[in-house]
Amino acid sequence: MTTLLAFDTATERMSIALAAGGAVHAHEAVGGAQASSTLIPAIFALLRQADVSLAQLDAIAFGRGPGAFTGLRTACSVAQGLALGAGKPVLPVDTLLVVAESARDGTHAQRIWVANDARMDEVYAAHYAFDAGRWTTLVAPLLTTPQALNARWAAEAPQAVAGTALLAFADRLQCGAARRVPEAAPHAQAMLPIAQSLWDAGAAVDAALALPLYVRDKVAQTTAEREAVRAAKDQLLAEAAR
Repeated sequence: MTTLLAFDTATERMSIALAAGGAVHAHEAVGGAQASSTLIPAIFALLRQADVSLAQLDAIAFGRGPGAFTGLRTACSVAQGLALGAGKPVLPVDTLLVVAESARDGTHAQRIWVANDARMDEVYAAHYAFDAGRWTTLVAPLLTTPQALNARWAAEAPQAVAGTALLAFADRLQCGAARRVPEAAPHAQAMLPIAQSLWDAGAAVDAALALPLYVRDKVAQTTAEREAVRAAKDQLLAEAAR
């Protein structure tokens, strides 16, 4: 049986899971900036709880993003450090795919759009299909806007939409009759079956080759950009009130 360690710190939550000996052990806590100092101690605490050593792992999986820059760098560097120290391969996993797995409804064929709040009035989005026990990427992770997503969905109505953007842009995303799963998150437990599939497919890579998935070129808006976004929102509210 494959022994896998998985973790994700791309959002405000830190999620860790370990599959070992037919059992799954998990830990979740506050992430964000705290993850840089709490992730490693939490990982070793979970390993001790399961009585598993780094040497017994087959591979280390991590959420590569997209998501918060600091969180992505934290997850990648910790995965690389542990893997290099223990001589283990790494399994980089799209964070948005983990959200899709969290939102999956049964084992039948289904398609799920993931839309996570990317701040700065933007959305991290991707489209995945699940069939015969495996996921396929239909639209790779990208940085977009609610308006652009609505245009895509107007052309082809989504079957299901998951992620935090459903709450952040509740009055602007037009999902139609799609099943909505706003609470779906990149839980490390949901990463484990994806990591197992990657392991079975021989997709593990050397730790030095593991990289975060960035789809944004800058971290924060300028003051002028923030003011422009605020003015646009005020205009939309004013027009809606007419």
